[in-house]
Amino acid sequence: MKPATGYSNRPTSDDPRDVEAWGLTEAARRLIHARQAPDNPDMLRQALTLNQRLWTIFQTSMVDPECQLPKDVRENILALSIIVDRQTFDRLVDLDINKLDRLIDINRAVATGLSQRPAAGADMLATAAVPATGSPTASTPTASASAAPKPAAAPPSAGRVSISI
Repeated sequence: MKPATGYSNRPTSDDPRDVEAWGLTEAARRLIHARQAPDNPDMLRQALTLNQRLWTIFQTSMVDPECQLPKDVRENILALSIIVDRQTFDRLVDLDINKLDRLIDINRAVATGLSQRPAAGADMLATAAVPATGSPTASTPTASASAAPKPAAAPPSAGRVSISI
């Protein structure tokens, strides 16, 4: 893993799930910070670009022939990444800081799922786990139910996405 540079905080663990959760949380934090500085469009562009890079890493990992995650989990992560792509590109065009909630919510929900640890003997949640109460996009009117990822179980030996941003 390439060391994180230029960050005010760093992952506290080398566990891939923790690093992925940290990356998503950091991207959400930067989007929130950009929203609080409406007179600085460069800050918003940088936050959106970082978020896009992170999700592109996830996409690339899901289409890698060596990815050990189950097919349905990979498909769910890719479906969610399409929503993130659309939202990110829309925000890069209009730079509307009032429309960042969807991206922030998705990042936070996936990070929360990655941070949860299964009970002993239980199946591990897949990398794209979302809270059992619904998908991170359930409260958004434009997200279609068919594109929303569903929680899926993966065996403990399932591969993990490695990020280096």
